[in-house]
Amino acid sequence: MSLMRRDSTMGRDRLAQTRIALILESEGLGLEIGYHGHSCVQLTHGGHSLIIDPFISGNGLAVTRPEEIKVDYVLLTHGHTDHTLDAVPIAKNNDATIVAIHELATYMSWQGAKALGMNLGGKVSLGFAEVQMIQAFHSSSVIVDNEGQIIYAGMPAGFIIKWDGMTLLHSGDTALFSDMKMIGERNRIDLAFLPIGDLFTMGPEDAVTAAEWFGAKKVVPLHFNTFPPIAQDGEQFISKLAEKGIGGRSLSPGEKMTL
Repeated sequence: MSLMRRDSTMGRDRLAQTRIALILESEGLGLEIGYHGHSCVQLTHGGHSLIIDPFISGNGLAVTRPEEIKVDYVLLTHGHTDHTLDAVPIAKNNDATIVAIHELATYMSWQGAKALGMNLGGKVSLGFAEVQMIQAFHSSSVIVDNEGQIIYAGMPAGFIIKWDGMTLLHSGDTALFSDMKMIGERNRIDLAFLPIGDLFTMGPEDAVTAAEWFGAKKVVPLHFNTFPPIAQDGEQFISKLAEKGIGGRSLSPGEKMTL
């Protein structure tokens, strides 16, 4: 094949791929990922949507208001305020169900929200997606400021979400732990959401290792730059992933991508 013909063929292939991508996007066939800042991501596909760890009204970097969020489910990894602040209002506004570990789900039901409790290792079908709760190494509590109480909120967790042939992992707040390897061996992770802020979670270096152990094809970093103590360079983290042959993208609050 001549150089001119080969270039022409490659050009047609790229054009065809672009057209397919545009068709998928226009028909809603790709899974849309919306980032609301901190650890809050919203997944939308096929007319359904869920949000994980909604901390929006208390995040000065957020560009969306909680009342603008439209979802079927609210998933919570643990009870800390920077992951649950807007869970009940969003759930009530949408008649959505909160999915969380048993103790935290019970507390959310006391606040008037519909809640579904589960525990580590368990799976639940949302109708449009399957969710499995996985281990995280962190802490979990609900702090009732006006009463001076700290309420036990069960174990911290992460989620594996299987949706229309795609597998996503939201690790929740966590340190690096060796069973990430086992999770990676048992699942083909298309996209992982991992914290990189350090201090309260693993930092960038451990997050790169976590991405390797999970076997993630791509990674979106979370839990950084919301407050000065967890300031990190998201693009530098993406570069470190690339050195290991792992794709990634650092999103700004309000930004979206399609898987």
